[in-house]
Amino acid sequence: GLPIGIKDESGIKGQPLSKGSLIYKDYIAEDTSPVNQRVLDAGGIVHARTATPEFSCAGFTWSRLWGITRNPWNTNFTSGGSSGGSSASLASGTSTICTGSDIGGSIRIPASTCGLVGYKPPYGRNPEEAVFNLDFYCHTGPLARSVKDTIRLQNVMCGPSPKDIATLRPKLVLPYEYQPIKDWKIAYSPNLGCFEVDPEVEKNTLASLEVFKSLGATIEEVDLGWGPEVLEAGLAYLGHIFGAAMHDELEQHAGELTSYARAFAKESLNSTPSDFLGSLDVAYKMYSTLGPILEEYNILICPTTAIPAVQADFDPTKDELKINGKDVNKMLGWCMTTPFNTMSRCPVLTVPSGQASNGVPTGTQIVGRTYCDEDVFQAALAYEEALGGWLNSKSTGPNLQTSNQSL
Repeated sequence: GLPIGIKDESGIKGQPLSKGSLIYKDYIAEDTSPVNQRVLDAGGIVHARTATPEFSCAGFTWSRLWGITRNPWNTNFTSGGSSGGSSASLASGTSTICTGSDIGGSIRIPASTCGLVGYKPPYGRNPEEAVFNLDFYCHTGPLARSVKDTIRLQNVMCGPSPKDIATLRPKLVLPYEYQPIKDWKIAYSPNLGCFEVDPEVEKNTLASLEVFKSLGATIEEVDLGWGPEVLEAGLAYLGHIFGAAMHDELEQHAGELTSYARAFAKESLNSTPSDFLGSLDVAYKMYSTLGPILEEYNILICPTTAIPAVQADFDPTKDELKINGKDVNKMLGWCMTTPFNTMSRCPVLTVPSGQASNGVPTGTQIVGRTYCDEDVFQAALAYEEALGGWLNSKSTGPNLQTSNQSL
């Protein structure tokens, strides 16, 4: 088996499960999640539980329980979140593969900030624990240092589960070899119509598009017709569902919560059923433009994060967040991932696009048609092979090698 880091969010019976919170510092899991059971059954050696922000409710990773999780490429910056412990472990070479979960970008954000591959499968592809298995924003998925390692773990994680009514039949097994992407049509959105994007991120995204061009694909910039309502709807949905799950902790343990978890829970108290319904209406309108584009093009490409990363100790309750001199939402205004939790049936794979001048990696999102998982892996593997891999002896960051073992 392979050594694997398991995110400190899902249970392994008889082992600690803190969720990054002082409230659960002594909690022992009573059950093993379906995904974790599959990892164990496949011979995974769980040598570490990887850190999360409290209750996985942030795009950075620090908590009062575990302190600050830093980016191995530049320790002044975050490793991302909420699967930031997984990304830091992979980027520093202390895990071979890791699990993650993604409700607003929590697999793809840390994959981007740490120069990794991260996969948000379409809703229902991988089993999730109750009650969030019924939340279509919520996905479990793999992080790894190469596309094939990502496939390796995804093939273990996926498939129908008797414990999750939302899981899809039959099990999809991804191949390791694909045909070239010559003559593919690729749609490109520089900002999804609603994000400020740092020039270094844009530059690296354009460089990644040149690689796809070199493989025989054509690139066309598209207008999704999306505006600020996209992020607003995502935040409204997350507040109504995710925030509600934290109300008991706010009422009984406010003094033990982190500043950001307390603020998130408090703000969600103002959410109304109308806000929730409004977010679903926005989701309908988003797909009314995205769907036809994905019918015309094989995939859509856009940046993963609008800046390389925020500071390692970033606190949205007190720190400023500006991009191109403009104030953006402090929780998710720098994360171009949440719209594809709204578009949850689309598979999305993040791959590295380069590094910023501060040494922090940047990432590109590859978005596929609904439930067309193989398309995003076909594109990503062609891209990775064209580059000769991105984490090797010539890397300017940690000298890492990928696994050639099987789980």
